This record gives sequence, C-alpha cells and structure tokens, in this order.
Amino acid sequence: MLLDPRDGDFEDNAASPEQRSLFAIVGSLLVEISPAKLLFAWTVSLLLPGLLLGLAPLVASAWISSLSQQVLALSEVGAVLALVVIVALGWLGGRPLFQIAETNFWSLNALAVQPSYAFTREALGHLAELLWRTGATPASRIRLRRNCSIGAGMLLSAGAALIAVLSWPASQWTATVNDLVLIHRLVVPTFANAVVLVSSYLAVASLAWSVADASMDQPADLAAFDATPLGGRCWRLAHLSDLHVVGERYGFRIESGTAGPRGNQRFHRVLARLAEIHAVDPLDHVLISGDMTDAGRPGEWAEFLDALAGHPELAARIIMLPGNHDVNVVDRTNPARLDLPFSPGKRLRQMRTLSAIAAVQGDRVRVIDGSGKPSATLNQALAPYQDRIVQFAQHGGVRRAVAIRGLFDDQFPMILPPDRDGGLGIAILNSNAETHFSFTNALGLVSEAQTRRLEAAIRHFPTVCWIIALHHHLMEYPMPVKTFAERIGTALINGSWFVRRLQKFSDRSVVMHGHRHIDWIGTCGASKIVSAPSPVMGAADDAVTYFYIHRMVVGPDRKLCLAEPERVEIAGS
Repeated sequence: MLLDPRDGDFEDNAASPEQRSLFAIVGSLLVEISPAKLLFAWTVSLLLPGLLLGLAPLVASAWISSLSQQVLALSEVGAVLALVVIVALGWLGGRPLFQIAETNFWSLNALAVQPSYAFTREALGHLAELLWRTGATPASRIRLRRNCSIGAGMLLSAGAALIAVLSWPASQWTATVNDLVLIHRLVVPTFANAVVLVSSYLAVASLAWSVADASMDQPADLAAFDATPLGGRCWRLAHLSDLHVVGERYGFRIESGTAGPRGNQRFHRVLARLAEIHAVDPLDHVLISGDMTDAGRPGEWAEFLDALAGHPELAARIIMLPGNHDVNVVDRTNPARLDLPFSPGKRLRQMRTLSAIAAVQGDRVRVIDGSGKPSATLNQALAPYQDRIVQFAQHGGVRRAVAIRGLFDDQFPMILPPDRDGGLGIAILNSNAETHFSFTNALGLVSEAQTRRLEAAIRHFPTVCWIIALHHHLMEYPMPVKTFAERIGTALINGSWFVRRLQKFSDRSVVMHGHRHIDWIGTCGASKIVSAPSPVMGAADDAVTYFYIHRMVVGPDRKLCLAEPERVEIAGS
C-alpha cells in the first residue's frame, strides 16, 4: 500500500512528547485552547478560593465588632436579645467559616504555592546541570540538588515577601456589618488580603521547605541488594507498570506515537510470559503501579479486563492502582483540551478506574477507617453507591457527579492486609494531582489526609512489613535528563515532604512506583525505592522490553530485605 494505515501517521503523534518538542506542543496548545474555558477554570480554581480566603477575616471581624457593641449596651433588653442572636450566629457559623478558609487556603497551596517551589527548584537544577554537565558525578549532583533547594527557597521567599509588602496597602483586615452589605467596596481589599496571606505563607514555607530538602538524605543508587536470611518467609512479586492499553487493534500510545508499539500484542505477551513463570514457580503478587490504560477510555478498560480474563490465576494475584493516564487525560489527541472543575468528565474517568480496580481486587483489598483499621472490602464500601455510579455513568450530569464527589479519593489508601502477623501488606495510594487539563495531566501529589490514613494503617500493624505502592516517582533521581519536561510536571509536587513522612517506617517497607518508565532501584535515606520500567512503552514492535520479579524476605531483626530481582525479557514481534 502507498500508505499502510497500520503504520499510523502524524495525527498519531499530535500529543507525543517523544515525537514533538515541548515548544511545538505548547504552540499547538496556544492555538487550540479555549480562552473562555481557561478564564473560567482559573476563576473557579484560583480567584474564587482567593476571594473566600480574603473575605474570612473581614466576616470574622464584623462579627466581633457587632458582639462588642452589644456587650457595651447590655442595659437594654433589645441589646441582650441581639447579643444572644449574634453569639448564636457566631457559634453556628464560626466553624464553617474557618473550614471554608482552611479548605481554600490549602487548595491555593496545592495549585500555586507548592508547584511554584517545585518548579523553581527543578528549573535551577536543570540550568545548573546544563552549565556543569561535564564531569558530573552522583556526589556532585547531590550537592547540586542541595544548593538548588536553598537557592529556590531564597528566591521565592524574597519574591513572595516583596509581593506581600506591595499588596499590604490595599488590604483590609477589619470590617463592620455595614461594610459587608456594601460588598462591592471590599472586592479589592479581599483579593489583597488573599495575596498577603498566601505570599506571606510562601515566603516562610519556601525557606522551610528548602532547608528541609537540603538537609534531608538525597536519592542515591542502591549500593547493594540485601542477602536473603535463611528460613525467612520469601515473597515473589512481579512489578509491572505503564501498560498503556489502547482500545484499537492498531492504535498507538499518546506519549510514544508511531515510535512506540501499536495495539496490545506486547501486553498479551507479557501476560503469557507471567503465566509460564507462575506455573513453574508461583508468584505471590503481581503489582501494576498505574497507567493500565492510555487515556482511561471504556474501550481501553474493556481490552485490559478481557486480557486478564484469559489468565484467572494471575488476575487473582493482581493489585493495581490509578495512574495519570487512567484518570487525568482529558483528550488523548489534544493537549489543549480542558475540563471545567465541575465537569463530569473527570468524575467519569475516576469511576471507570475505580470500577476496574474493584472488579480485579475488590474482594481482597480493604479501605481504612478513621482509626487506621482496615474495615470493609472495597466492594462492600462501594455497594451503597452502586446505583448512583451506574446512573451517573449512563446519564452523566453535574448533579449526579456531585452526588459521588469525594468517593474516589475516600477509598485511598486501600490495603491488601497481611495473611498473618509479621507478614507482608500492600498499601495502595492514589498519587494523581487534581488536574483537569490534558497538558498538565502528569502532575502528582499525595494529600495530607491520605498520608495520615496511611500512617494510621501502618501503625495498626506494628509487626507487618509493607510495600507502599503509588504511581508517581517521589523525586527526581540521581541521573541526567535531556529535557526540562522530564523534570517538572512528573514527580510528586510534595515528594520531599512525603519521603520524610515515610522515614519512620523505612526499615519495614519498600516503595514501588512507575510513571517515568525508568528502571531504577535506589534509596532516599533509609527508604528503598523501586521504579519500574514499562514492558510496553519506549520500544518499537520488534524491540525487546523487560520487567522484574522482586523477592522480599523479612529478616530476623524484622526488617524487610530486598533481594536482587529477576529480569524477565519480552521479545519483540
């Protein structure tokens, strides 16, 4: 044929960072993006939270002002009654007001403050590596990362302090009830308040983060694998990640385009090879650390589940978790596509993912209650919402999406409990940031609430060892990168913070993730970290890919030992 449709064409490379430069993709984005949609999204995500945050001190001061006036006039019966009403209103409305201010503050922190620090730190690091690339060693990269953390903190702190000083004259921190009636006069002071609060926080927090990042242990290649103690229980775990199943027989992936494999034949060969291995030497677990699908489409999930149905022995051992391609890609061919924050599209992708996870492991994994105790199975936790999920999937609508708001996030971390005391459990996290933009779909963040639940669950099993599984890599690893796009927008925004929280469990845990398709095993402090290569991505149809089977043993000191893994190669077609 003159043009063989099975080979694809430039339309299959429209959003591929491997086939097009970042500048080319940004140029297409600027042409295709809807300014009205973007403005509305910024209003809902940034301006509205800023308005509510800046208004909170004015509402609180108006209530205090009214209360003090009535206290001064207690000799009158009317003043006493007015005082009772004002106190009641404050009692009923004070906590919701504080919660609104707190929620919007942390929303702005996740959307603007933490990403600003991460962007500045990685930008400085990338620039420094470009200038001093020759002769760079792992030790010099560690020193460079420490210096870039301090530099980013100082730059951001100075800039944020300057913004706070410039905004201060326009701010207003007290108001009366009459001022609140004339709300249009408070628009500028309200936004000035928000800018002062957020900038002041950034000025202090960026310095604190930079000192913490510079003083913490930096990522380093694993010096040596652990010797396996004799007589200890050994677990064999196959670690897969980033399978990017497509819904078409000759379909190509978003990231690799025509440079990568087409269709799902390599994924089928991976499952067939795993089945052969399992028949000879049974596996305990098969971990798939996200990006099961290429864009979270129904046809992709159908292909993935149909493939697992042909290997029931493997399916009974699979544990999987959501990746950014499963829930955050708005349009697989257009990086400029933007879902509005209340659009049902993101919720639908979450429900598809949650449904698939429940179908594979719903009777084996458990969700965590407030005390950190594993309670219901995932299927039991989702049963009360079944009708709402089905109605939403069939008919859509904002109202139906709101009815299941928070359901996805509330299930994480889910855990696969150990089979006995002193055994091995698996904690399954959702590390996808709340984004509605195809261009920023790769952002990662582990929330404070999810981290608290994880810590509570680990404390609930004081003698158990853990695999902590998530999709995103925790921080940039000690290896050179070619482009700035590899540094920013991929690692966890709060990865350094999350690593520090994991240190207290590092002797009895191993962190496993995917996302970057990088084969790397190393440490950060006492934490062992395993990054999985993709057995599908990054290679043409005729190339060899591979994955690893890891062995873990609990030593006599109750520490989790990571033995040298077995490399399993998958031949090309």
